[in-house]
Amino acid sequence: MSLTIALLGMLELSPLSGYDLNKRIEASVIHFWSADQSQIYRTLSRLVADGLAEVTVIAQDGKPDRREHRITPAGHAALDAALRAPLEPETPHESFLMRIFFAGALGIDGVRELLRARREEASRLLARLTTIEARDPGRPETIGQALRRATLRNGIVHAEAELAWLDETESVLVTASR
Repeated sequence: MSLTIALLGMLELSPLSGYDLNKRIEASVIHFWSADQSQIYRTLSRLVADGLAEVTVIAQDGKPDRREHRITPAGHAALDAALRAPLEPETPHESFLMRIFFAGALGIDGVRELLRARREEASRLLARLTTIEARDPGRPETIGQALRRATLRNGIVHAEAELAWLDETESVLVTASR
């Protein structure tokens, strides 16, 4: 899946400026899809050039004009085709696991430091995701809302599993250092 499809999906939910798209990504899908603001703006320009989105310029008092993007019928068709396409195999690239795989050379203290840093990262992610989940405790009204909540739960479960794995790995270090 490409950033193009991710942005079309966000625009299908509601018209958004580039700034708002960035905020929406940070508040909803950041645990499994990321993009920096410059990538978002470049991709939005390409979506408009390709006819998949259109821009409405909205004047704002005392502020720069707001450029609000909307998905076009061609954008809807492209999103639909992408969602229906066969799944492509994903090739994982887990830089942290690669470091752990070779981290024996760092000694117990070095490995513990890597695990501690990762634990902090996973704990921050879990706190962020549970905060998002707590903001919307209601029952989903649509299949789209249910699926968006399911992706959030996936992130929470993965963060919890990572924390449990870090505990397990830490205990293996104690046994291995004897």
